[in-house]
Amino acid sequence: MSLADTLSELQSQVGTETHVSDWLEMTQEMVNEFGEATRDMQWIHVDPERAQAESPYGTTIAHGFFTLSLYPHLRGLVDEAKPLFGAKNVINYGLNKLRYPAAVPVGSKIRARCELLSAEEVKGSIEITEKYSVEVEGQDRPACVAECIMRLYY
Repeated sequence: MSLADTLSELQSQVGTETHVSDWLEMTQEMVNEFGEATRDMQWIHVDPERAQAESPYGTTIAHGFFTLSLYPHLRGLVDEAKPLFGAKNVINYGLNKLRYPAAVPVGSKIRARCELLSAEEVKGSIEITEKYSVEVEGQDRPACVAECIMRLYY
């Protein structure tokens, strides 16, 4: 399919949900490893006993940036067998908006929902903007809502 045909197909999908991930359990080990990698070992994330006693959540919670950083995994961007919209290469171009309306308690399950917000040709690529929303099983509010910009190369 040509770049123009792919762009036209993507533009016809603007405003629709294009991806729902599988559920992923947020484990304490994952949160601890993220904390170690980023040097953010704040007790609300890594000290279950203190969090149970002092946190309004009654347990440890995932770092907001960890929840955001799961976008490539939950979106399937790292699965070479299923390239995003058939692209040969996908580049993270940045974010427009980012909010954390709710926490992700350790032990909960999360999944991503992605809605295509825009698609346009930019410098020989297709630039898409997706709304990335992270649901927490059993919670009404999402844990993370971001507008993620990706450049797709064909």
